[in-house]
Amino acid sequence: MIEKRDFYINGQWVSPAEPNDFEVINPSTEEPCAVISLGSEADTNAAVAAAKAAFPGWMATPVEQRIALVEKLIEIYEARADDLAKAMSMEMGAPLDLSRTSQVGAGSWHLRNFIAAAKEFKFDAPLNENSPNDRIIHEPVGVCALITPWNWPMNQVTLKVGAAAIAGCTMVLKPSEQSPLNAMVFAEMMDEAGFPAGVFNLVNGDGTGVGAQLTGHPDVDMVSFTGSTRAGIAISQNAAQSLKKVHLELGGKGANVIFEDADEKAVKRGVLHMMQNTGQSCNAPSRMLVQNSIYDRVVSEAAEVAAKVEVGPADREGRHIGPVVNELQWNKIQDLIQKGIDEGARLVAGGTGRPDGLNKGYYVKPTVFADVNNQMTIAREEIFGPVLSIIPFETEEEAIEIANDTPYGLTNYVQTQDGARANRMARALRSGMVEMNGKSRSAGSPFGGMKQSGKGREGGKWGIEDFLEVKAVGGWAAE
Repeated sequence: MIEKRDFYINGQWVSPAEPNDFEVINPSTEEPCAVISLGSEADTNAAVAAAKAAFPGWMATPVEQRIALVEKLIEIYEARADDLAKAMSMEMGAPLDLSRTSQVGAGSWHLRNFIAAAKEFKFDAPLNENSPNDRIIHEPVGVCALITPWNWPMNQVTLKVGAAAIAGCTMVLKPSEQSPLNAMVFAEMMDEAGFPAGVFNLVNGDGTGVGAQLTGHPDVDMVSFTGSTRAGIAISQNAAQSLKKVHLELGGKGANVIFEDADEKAVKRGVLHMMQNTGQSCNAPSRMLVQNSIYDRVVSEAAEVAAKVEVGPADREGRHIGPVVNELQWNKIQDLIQKGIDEGARLVAGGTGRPDGLNKGYYVKPTVFADVNNQMTIAREEIFGPVLSIIPFETEEEAIEIANDTPYGLTNYVQTQDGARANRMARALRSGMVEMNGKSRSAGSPFGGMKQSGKGREGGKWGIEDFLEVKAVGGWAAE
């Protein structure tokens, strides 16, 4: 069990104002692995006050110095990569190999991309060459509440903290109470890197407690939240009382459109992408749309691939998937798998219950449904588990209609060797991101969605921009 730590406020670790212990559960064993304190309103107020007091000095700090501190942070981050990996594996169930590579690697990747973007960013420049006396100044929003999820912890912490720090914002981080340990290690890194007191603060808590206190706080200027669409709506409503800026990165129900000329690895790639991180990714390709001419073959191949996906404890080495994060998620996934069966989808792999040989832990069978239509519950709701729905289509137009028939709009995927068709699909699909033929987005590309998948973009220059206000100045004097 990890030693209990409290909150990081104004450059030091402090005890909570009121004792309120919370057990962090290891999803591989269903046993407690740590105890944290959930914050009270007094703790939230103290953290916000520290951030507010630190803001003028941090805003005035030259951006080159802010960048240098983030560069120092990367050095420390990489030196403590194994601490982060072990914490995330234990608290949210990412297998060690995945945790050491993708989970930890995402953080250093984003921080490096922010540094590259910041060095090219025009924080203060003339409007244009014809208007030398008009100035455009990008200045920080102010005090920011950063609320991060449990599924990709360091990915989301670094996307928010890195951008906010470079922009000149001060911040209060509330990590998910389900996976807080990695964030506490990260707070130690921020301290070691030498960020001024009050620039970065951490208070643990749940959504209805510290989360709601932060999003409604009059001294918080911006909320950056990653999580469920339901929570995003509640945050927007609470934040509207003070008209603060709100960035939301929410759920998804991505379509992976496989045409008859897709490459030979497309199906396997799609199934394994769906199963990665035990299906707990907002950009997972959870609806596989398959052209009728290859439908039967694809269903058979997808079932075979899923059947070979191994499931096991997070602390075991190897390329397997771990448990889902907690009992609540496990029960939700089981209910949705049963709902798929009840509504007439054809189960071709997996199903309800734990995989054979795993009698304890929140393990889910890698599951594939065929003959799904887009009105079934499993095609409409974000399951957030290793469950794939296969939907047939005939024409390109029908594929677009099905793919776009969802309240979500985060990431869609296209598999075809016809370049013109791929480009038509990319333009027609209503999502913030489209990835084609297994090619992921490049460094510095923005992450974010449309519709109920959120608003705003994270990563690269777009991520920095989200933490900035634009000030237009007329009559700028020559100095």
